[in-house]
Order: sequence, then C-alpha cells, then structure tokens
Amino acid sequence: MRILVATDAWHPQVNGVVRTLTMMAQAAEALGHEIRFLTPESFRTIPMPSYRDLRLALPRPAKVARLIADANPDSIHIATEGPLGLLVRRYCRKHDLPFTTSFHTRFPDYVAARAPVPEAWVWATLRWFHGASRAVLAATPALAAELRERGFASVALWPRGVDTSLFHPREVDLCLPQPVFLSVGRVAVEKNLEAFLDLDLPGTKVIVGDGPARAALEQKYPQAVFLGALQGEALAKVYAAADVFVFPSRTDTFGLVLLEALASGLPIAAYPVAGPRDVIGDAEVGALSEDLRAACLAALKIPRQACVDFATGHTWEASTRAFIDHMAVLRVPAAEKEAVGELADPSSCVA
Repeated sequence: MRILVATDAWHPQVNGVVRTLTMMAQAAEALGHEIRFLTPESFRTIPMPSYRDLRLALPRPAKVARLIADANPDSIHIATEGPLGLLVRRYCRKHDLPFTTSFHTRFPDYVAARAPVPEAWVWATLRWFHGASRAVLAATPALAAELRERGFASVALWPRGVDTSLFHPREVDLCLPQPVFLSVGRVAVEKNLEAFLDLDLPGTKVIVGDGPARAALEQKYPQAVFLGALQGEALAKVYAAADVFVFPSRTDTFGLVLLEALASGLPIAAYPVAGPRDVIGDAEVGALSEDLRAACLAALKIPRQACVDFATGHTWEASTRAFIDHMAVLRVPAAEKEAVGELADPSSCVA
C-alpha cells in the first residue's frame, strides 16, 4: 500500500512528530508498504511567529494537487494542523477523498502560553479541522478519551515505538558531577523547564534541545549544562550517560523522549499527568509526583534494567502496523485515484 502523509513538521526540525514519521516510514518499507511525504520542502517557507527556528510552508493549491497526483496514494493522512495540512484537507474535502488525521500537539496549551486566546476557541478550531477526518489517531488511551470528551469523533489509537538498536545502555562518561539529571526536548515555555531547573538537586542538570527560550534559560541557570539539539548516536550517548530522565512538561500528548530514555536505561521523574502516566502506567520504571524534586530522587533508586525491559515492548514495527491497519480501512478506491490524477490540472483547484 502507498500512503501519502502531509506534515508541516519536517526536517531539519527535531521533535517527536518528525521522529515518529521518519521511523514509521522506515518500518513501513520493511513491511512492504511505502509512505511518501508532502512536506514544507516543496514550498517557500517563512519563520513561525514567536518561534523563528520553525518555518511555515506557503503551499499553493495547484502544486499540492500535482504532488498528490504524483504520489498516487492508496490512502491519505494529514499529520499536522498547519498551512500544508489545511490545504491538503481542503483538497480532499473538495474532491471527496477520504483521509485520516493525527493529534500530536496540545495547541490550546501552546497558544495559551504565548497569547491571551481563550482555549475554548482553539479547541473549537481543532474540532473543525479533525471533524472531516475518517479517523483521528491518538497516541494513548487517555488522550483518545479526552478527545472524545471534547467532541472529537472517530478517535482511534496509534501507539508509538522506540529504536532499541540506537537507544540502549552503554558506557559513556560526560565528565560531569554525578548524578546527571537529563531533560530532552524543545526549549520553549510550554515545556515547563524552569520547574526542573529550579530544583535543588545533587549533581548536574543537563538540557538537550534548542528553541526560543534557550538563551534566557542559559543566562538564568548558569549551573545547568545546555548541549543544544542532538540526534542519532550523539543523543543516544547522552541518554546513556545520565542517571535520571526528568520530564517537567504538563502538556505533552505523549513524549517520545520518555521511551528513548527508558530504552537507554533511564528511569523517569515527572508530574503525574497524562503524557508520562500513559507511557509508564503502573510499571515501576519511573516516579510520578507533584513534588518533582522527590520524584527525581526516588527515580535514582529504580533499577536501570527494569527500564530497558519495559522499553523493549514498544517497537516501531508494532506502531507502524497499527497505523497501516487504520489506513487500509480507508483505502482510496481505484476510480477515485484516477480522479485525483485528472484533478491535478491547476484549473481544477481553487486558490
């Protein structure tokens, strides 16, 4: 099966959405399926307001139509609610093509941290965007339940995985005072990093990632170590060198970094909120508490092997099979695929 995924989040961005889509495409190929991407790489982009490191695509309807026709997809999935996702959604609606969407980011919390916009307005916009989808894919049962409670229809589960060939225990020394408390992710206000950096902890606090809040946090917390954005082996080595993974976010829908940390042998310290609670459940691989300092110290006592054993149960193959199963149900009929090619003529597209 050939699946077209439209996403506003793409390389060189370093985040959970990009990693999820990249790993899923690799796993799909091994399973005999092909995932093609419609991304900002094909269009002119502009910096995102308040976050200039992220760039927004300026897609043109005619080019979107041509790229969809070139992909000749059996199924269409819209991964993000940005400009590209909006235009692909519009195209599918206009030409009666079925599509699915996924819910990755809690935009109401993201927007509230930056502007005085009522969360109810943002949730209403998200319900409108996802309302035309044949299935809204959510990473965890708790997120799926919340979306249903908020009026989203046809919500389905799409679990996540971790690459244990990359993320695993190994002997690495960062040459920093022990223990090392690590946090990985976008350095932005919604990640609540100050709650971690304010803690009175022994050893060293290490932040991996980049974002609009990095310069201010580096100046405010000179004792913390900021390593910037890391990927691949460089990131895996830092995970393996740490002692506890601290996840101060209260708003993440999943937190792929949690699985990466566990696979590396790192116990989790976090608040008892949906993201980390859904990932680790009742497993004794983390400490969840409203007292984040107490959680960090308690996590130091958790056996690293228990974390590794837990992570091995979450594979990208299983994640990808679940995704493909959802796509197969909504496969575009051959007649409609032919229509997609015919409609690729720019004259058939509205501006």
